[in-house]
Amino acid sequence: MTELTPEQQAVLDAIDVEEMVADLTAMVRTPSVTGSDAESELQHSIAASLTDLGLDVDTWRLDLDALTADPDFPGTEAPRTEGYGVVATSEGEGEPALVLQGHTDVVPVGDLAKWADRDPFSGSVTGDVLHGRGACDMKAGTAANIAVARALLRSGLTLERPFALHHVVSEEDGGLGAFATLRRGHRGEVAVITEPTSGRLVVANAGALTFEIRVHGLAAHGSTRLEGVSAYEAFTPVYAALRSLEQRRNSQRDSLFGDNPLPYGISVGRISAGDWASSVPDLLVAEGRLGVRLGEDPADARRELVEAIADSAGADPWLRDHAPEIAWTGGQFASGQLDRGHPLIEEVAGAVELVGGSRPPLGAAPYGSDLRLYAGVGGIPTLHFGPGDVRFAHAPREQVSISELVHVTRALAAMATFRLGAHR
Repeated sequence: MTELTPEQQAVLDAIDVEEMVADLTAMVRTPSVTGSDAESELQHSIAASLTDLGLDVDTWRLDLDALTADPDFPGTEAPRTEGYGVVATSEGEGEPALVLQGHTDVVPVGDLAKWADRDPFSGSVTGDVLHGRGACDMKAGTAANIAVARALLRSGLTLERPFALHHVVSEEDGGLGAFATLRRGHRGEVAVITEPTSGRLVVANAGALTFEIRVHGLAAHGSTRLEGVSAYEAFTPVYAALRSLEQRRNSQRDSLFGDNPLPYGISVGRISAGDWASSVPDLLVAEGRLGVRLGEDPADARRELVEAIADSAGADPWLRDHAPEIAWTGGQFASGQLDRGHPLIEEVAGAVELVGGSRPPLGAAPYGSDLRLYAGVGGIPTLHFGPGDVRFAHAPREQVSISELVHVTRALAAMATFRLGAHR
């Protein structure tokens, strides 16, 4: 199509920008950190809003024991005593032709001093920018999804095929909410996850596997440290092995990553060692993440890391007899991707151009996301397209452009109108 149809224009005209921004502000002001009570509170609030729209809403408490015991359980990192799923479906027969998906949870705010004088959950607006934790990742995308649903329903058009909104928890620490939604049986013909994509269509995600390495030393008094073996010093060759492995695993990169030199990063995010300042530490625990290449079996990625550490230990006099212990903890994200010839790509890209934007480039993200669960466990062709500059995600003073939010919402609405067969 080269111009908007009357039906698409009717849906665009039904988008209420003020209402959408108010939704986003309210969501940002709810501190829905992964696993918190506020996460559940926001899920129930969203469910109530979608019920008021006349959608058929399925809200359920996650069976954490059953999900944890599932052989495909994706792992979690944050403490959790409860969680809720929310799926809203429009009227119509058959499987939803389109799923718009978003996650409710956000990461902690970090050092409050980095937020200057601004409350991390203020939802304040300065000019074109709305501020606050989750504004970019990904409550703006969630607000866009709801705005599209409202516009479709308020346009007065009849939809030939139904659509669904999936609102999930626990994306930030492994994807438990998406996994639970798919295990409950919710599906769709295609899905768009409205994560921030900086204007691109993200059609693939690298994976990420959380690991823990325990390195043993020998305790001694600090004044006689040569009588002991510092676990911190024993970790040095292990860390060098991780850096060398990272270099090898990133020597060949998919063109979708553009000029990103490190799409499959290996990072050590947390280290703890010792229990007394004047003692030689006898244990170091390093926690980190291993990037998974596109199309790679996570088992092969784990094997490479285990072998690299074993090789480094075998060449070290102390580690040879005191081998590091490796455990796979927390989130276990496989990679995921959409066939580059799938028509969903053209539908979204074409809609962006129809509403006045330039054609978005295809790209891949170096982090794990729910895409791999929808594409893998769910068998649903899925891509990311949503408002926000991903560089603000998880960052202090997180923010999103309201004009970008509006543009993405219009594109999604135009695409949905076409895909759902809306008519008068």
